[in-house]
Amino acid sequence: MEHAEEYDADEPQTARRQFEPIIDCWYLTGPTASGKTGVALELARQLDAEIASLDSMAVYRGMDIGTAKPTPEQRAAVPHHLIDVADAVEEFNVWRYAEAAANIVGEIRGRGREVLFVGGTPLYLKAMLRGLLAGPGAEWEFRRQVAEEVERVGSEALYDRVRQVDPLSAARLDPSDTRRLIRVLEVHKLTGQPLSHLQSQFDEGRPASECHVFVLDWPRPALHKRIESRVDAMFAQGFVAEVEGLLARFGRLGRTASQAVGYREVVEHVHGGVRLEETIGHVKTRTRRFARRQATWFRSLSECRRVACDADSSPTRLARQIVESASGAA
Repeated sequence: MEHAEEYDADEPQTARRQFEPIIDCWYLTGPTASGKTGVALELARQLDAEIASLDSMAVYRGMDIGTAKPTPEQRAAVPHHLIDVADAVEEFNVWRYAEAAANIVGEIRGRGREVLFVGGTPLYLKAMLRGLLAGPGAEWEFRRQVAEEVERVGSEALYDRVRQVDPLSAARLDPSDTRRLIRVLEVHKLTGQPLSHLQSQFDEGRPASECHVFVLDWPRPALHKRIESRVDAMFAQGFVAEVEGLLARFGRLGRTASQAVGYREVVEHVHGGVRLEETIGHVKTRTRRFARRQATWFRSLSECRRVACDADSSPTRLARQIVESASGAA
């Protein structure tokens, strides 16, 4: 599953550093539990492609069950990249990802094959399609202070502050998305400029007909059932033991990894704060909420084409549908 609710930039770079978009690749995305892995394997075979993960948590070694990584057999069938490249205590942000992705694209094309990005981390998808402009680095003390203030006065007051300093960013953000709201305040504090102004040149998208970006789209009730089944399967496969192993090895998870949907809840369970049944329920609830936010992101990107899914959809059929749709738009 794709998990992190990330800041737009957590890297100590100047605001002039840029990453140019990579448009001429294939992209398969969709909310968590939408069946991307199975479709991707079929699509890669049809395209003669290698797969590059577009999942912000699949980069972490040892975080396997909770991220629903492709199995060793699947990774042997089709080469996969950008998986297991960092330890769970490392910070891995969108800039690190974009730089690694650009290198992988060059390597795959050097072998004469297509590149298929697969995953559902919206921030990473937008970075690949529209590029990046780095804001100032993180100021953790400021974030801590604002987070404590939110605990006292609530997220509505935080949202009001953001509307005062950056109304355009406020209009694009969910009032409950405190992480990104805090980032807007942080950028304004450090630069004196609205984040929306710094990012404006990267907000304009391309028509979907000019790109190969496909979103697996399930009716909400069906997706919720798939999420519940996915979460139950994760715990049956040993999700708790996986987290216990990571904590035994590292003592903690890194700042980014600890925000992953599911991992945060299981860490709380392991530390004795929450019963297992409650933990499973919390993971299901948070995963459903994250899937809704993913869907909102995908709708906001003009590059995306919807691929309707239903109970009769098989990976082979959906992959063929995607190829035919791309051929028809070419």
